[in-house]
Amino acid sequence: MIRFLKGLLLLPVAVLVVAFAVANRDVVRVSFDPVSPDMPVFSAALPLYLLLFIAVAIGVLLGGCGAWLGQAGTRRTSAARRREIRRLENETARLKTYAPPPTNEGPNGIYRNASDRVALPAPH
Repeated sequence: MIRFLKGLLLLPVAVLVVAFAVANRDVVRVSFDPVSPDMPVFSAALPLYLLLFIAVAIGVLLGGCGAWLGQAGTRRTSAARRREIRRLENETARLKTYAPPPTNEGPNGIYRNASDRVALPAPH
């Protein structure tokens, strides 16, 4: 069902992207030289759609890097909590080796089996 909905949403987007690329095939000159606009040293002739796709791709990459850097505190906290959990699990396993084996006797050997035990009422 999810694949169908994803396809249903992405198909119109793909059609719009292809239509945009076909409609904007004209070549434009992109100059990276602000000093001499007539004869730029750094320039490229690219189709307009390619220029815009590159700009969007760079924006997506920069946004992803920004989000990743913004989550550094969360990742650091998560790693610290994983280390603490591992430490506590190891300590629990170590302490279980010192625990006496379970018996059917209660305090002072009063209860001999499970049917002799009396349950307390639940607190209100």
